[in-house]
Amino acid sequence: MSENNSFDVLVVGGGAAGLSAALMLGRARRRVAVVDGGAPRNAPASHMHGFLSRDGMPPSDLLKAGREELAGYGVEIIEDSVTRLDPGFTARLAGGRDLTARRVLVATGVHDDLPDLPGLRESWGTDAVTCPYCHGYEVRDQPLGVLGTGPESVEHALLVRQWSPDLVYFAHTTPVSEEDRQRLDARGIRVVDGVVTAVRREDGHLTGVELGARFVPRTALFLRTRTVPHDELLRGLGYEEGDVDPSGKTGVPGVWAAGNVIDARATVIVAAAQGAAAAGALNHDLVTEDVRRAVDAFGGFSPAAERAAAGAR
Repeated sequence: MSENNSFDVLVVGGGAAGLSAALMLGRARRRVAVVDGGAPRNAPASHMHGFLSRDGMPPSDLLKAGREELAGYGVEIIEDSVTRLDPGFTARLAGGRDLTARRVLVATGVHDDLPDLPGLRESWGTDAVTCPYCHGYEVRDQPLGVLGTGPESVEHALLVRQWSPDLVYFAHTTPVSEEDRQRLDARGIRVVDGVVTAVRREDGHLTGVELGARFVPRTALFLRTRTVPHDELLRGLGYEEGDVDPSGKTGVPGVWAAGNVIDARATVIVAAAQGAAAAGALNHDLVTEDVRRAVDAFGGFSPAAERAAAGAR
C-alpha cells in the first residue's frame, strides 16, 4: 500500500458530522481522508435552519464551504463509497481503490423509511417534513397536518401546534385514545379519523390530504418516520447499536461514530458538534499510541521500567 493510500484517520461520510470531524483532525495535523458517496439525508431541503450563523443556508452550500475549508488543511476528499471495511483498518472503495487507516470515524447518517402513500415521497423534505424546529417557522400560522404513524405521533402533533393554531391530526392507522383525544381537543387540534390514501400535490406543492373520496386542504404535513441508520460498516466491525460513549467512541477498538448514524434526531448543528467532539477524543487516542510507540523506539525506557530494573539488580 502506497503512502498516498495510508492515513491516520479515515472518515466515512461527508455530511456535517464527518466534515466537522475532518476539520478538527486536519487542524491537529493528522493525515485524513473523507470518503463521501454524495447522498445526504437533507438533500431535498432547500434551506437548513437552527444553525447559528448559517440559518437559511442551503445544505449543499454548507457542505461546499466545509470542503473548501478542509482543503486548506490537506484533508483529502474522495467522492466514492466504502463497500468493505476490514479490521485493521483497510477500506475497499467502490471505484477499486484501497485505503488503510489507523483509526476510523463513521458518519454515514440515516435514511427515512416513509409510509407508502402516493405523493408523499415527492413532497418529502419540502412540504412533508418531520422536524418542526427545522421547518416549522417557514409554515407558521398556515393550515398544517400531522400524520399518525405510531404511538409518538400525538406528542408530535402537540409539539407542531406551537407553530400554527390551524392544525389537523390525521389518525391514519394509529388509533387515538380518549385521553389523547382530550389533550388534542384542549389544544384546538382537530382529529380526523380514517386511513389516509394519498397526499395531493398541485403545481409542485402539497395542497392537502386525501382519505378516499374525502379531501382535507393543508399546505404542509408533518410526520414521524422510521429512521434507518447506515450502520452496515459499523456492524461489520462488530459494533452493536448503542455501544458508543458520549465522545463517539464505540466498543470496537479504533472506531468512532458521529451524527445521525448513532443519533437520528441530531440536527445539522448537533451533528457537526458531535463530529468535532469525536475528533478531539480520537486525536487524543492517537497521541497516546504515538507516545507508546516513541517509548518503545527509545528502548522501552519509562520510570516504571527503570525502577523494575533497579530492583532486579
